[in-house]
Parts: sequence; C-alpha cells; structure tokens
Amino acid sequence: MKDAVNSYEGSAASGKIFTGSHSRTKRFHEDISALEINPALRNAGVMIVALIVQLLLASAACQAQSHEAKTPYPVMAPLNQYLMKDRDSEIALARSAAPPSISDKAEVMVLERTGYKIAVKGTNGFVCIVERSWATSTDDPEFWNDKMRAPICFNPAAAKTFLPIYLMKTRLVLAGKSRKAIAQAISSAFDNGKLPSLEPGAMCYMMSKQQYLNDEGRSWHPHLMFFAPGEAAKSWGANLPGSPVLASNDPQERATVFMVLVGKWSDGTPAPPVAQ
Repeated sequence: MKDAVNSYEGSAASGKIFTGSHSRTKRFHEDISALEINPALRNAGVMIVALIVQLLLASAACQAQSHEAKTPYPVMAPLNQYLMKDRDSEIALARSAAPPSISDKAEVMVLERTGYKIAVKGTNGFVCIVERSWATSTDDPEFWNDKMRAPICFNPAAAKTFLPIYLMKTRLVLAGKSRKAIAQAISSAFDNGKLPSLEPGAMCYMMSKQQYLNDEGRSWHPHLMFFAPGEAAKSWGANLPGSPVLASNDPQERATVFMVLVGKWSDGTPAPPVAQ
C-alpha cells in the first residue's frame, strides 16, 4: 500500500508517479548443436561453454550479493522491532489517522505477536490501525523496514474488502513466509475467492502528523485514498500533466489507489505545502 504514497514529493506538479515497484528479467540462451565442427573440437567447445556458464553464474551470484548488501532491509528484523511497546500509544497513533469525529468512534486494532487484534470496539464501521512495512508490495526495497508506522483509518467498505489483504499479509509475515510465498498466496486467495472483491466507495484516511511512511517520505502529506478495482488510473485522468489526481496501480492488491491531498493534519494544524 505504501506504493501509493512512495516518492510523491513534487508529483502533483509533474503528474509523474513512482510506485517503487521493481522488476527484472534475464535471459540466457545457448545452442552448440549447430556448430559444424569435428567431435574433438565439439568436446572442447562444450568445455569452453560450460566454463563460460560457470563464470556467468558466479558473476550473477556476486551481483546478487552486492545488491543485497546495498539493500538496507534485505530480511525481516526481529519481530520485537515491529511491535510497539505501549498498547495505548498504538491505539492513539492509529486514531490519529483521521479527525476525532471519525476515529473516536472507530474500531481500533493493534499488532500483537500473533497478528492484529481488536483493542477497541467501534460504532461507526470504520477501522483504524497502524500499518507496518509489509503493507508495501513484496518487491519494495523497504518491505522489511521496521521503522515504518503508517496510521490509517478505513471506512466501512474498505474495512470489509481492502483491509483483509493487509491482514492476510500480516499473518503470512508472522508465519515466516518469504516475499515470493506471500505474493503467491495473495494471488491465489484472490483467484479462489478467499479475498473479497473490492466494494464500491472503499476509501481511507491517512492524516496523521506522526506517520512514518518510508525513509524518504516519513511524514509526507495528510491525504485520503480511494480504491478502485484493477487498472483505473486512465479512466480518472490521473497522473497526466496538469491533473490534480494522483494514482498508483498495485497489481498484487489488484486495485488502483487514488490520492487526494488535504491541507490539514487530523489534529487541525496546517500541513506542509505541496512542492511546485
């Protein structure tokens, strides 16, 4: 989910969105059967090709190790580093995602060692939590960033049909699953109907002054997020030059996230101006 708010400083003016997702492709093809050489040379050729393959694999391994060394969060930190020591502080931080008129009557969930548990029952259908780093896409370099704390309040539609994605990811994380296994499990859950279809009108508040969204954004801008199924940015005219609509598509969540920046934090104090 952080993909929708990662690296957006200045994007309102430029219309460019950087989701932080990464993909790499690598292809290696060889065919020595077409070599028109005698058997002795052919055997020598096979040995040479085998040596080249070994060198290429060794080089790829070194590059992978180098990439991992440069990645600040290559693996999950100890679970204690993701937990908040004070339950009441986590409740207060979760509620800071939305104005008190909303969050005071919302259900609040807190992260425990076995997953998110209801700490305060609500009456208005909203659910407020503090997301951790695995709210991002599994290929995000900050997927294991133990400093991330993202207060968010989901409206009833999002609480029923979008929040379950994050709660499922949390269970998989706490079960020790790899990023790849998490992505596969989420995809399978969508395909098998274990995750619900996105309900119309799903949205959330992210207006906390204490938010830590990533190492670069940290306390970014107070904003609302609206969720639409599939790739819907084009139909909204989002991310085009001069368009005030910001959007990011997350294939893993099978949704497009639209953002609306607001001028005040949830406590009513002025927000920083958007870079022009």
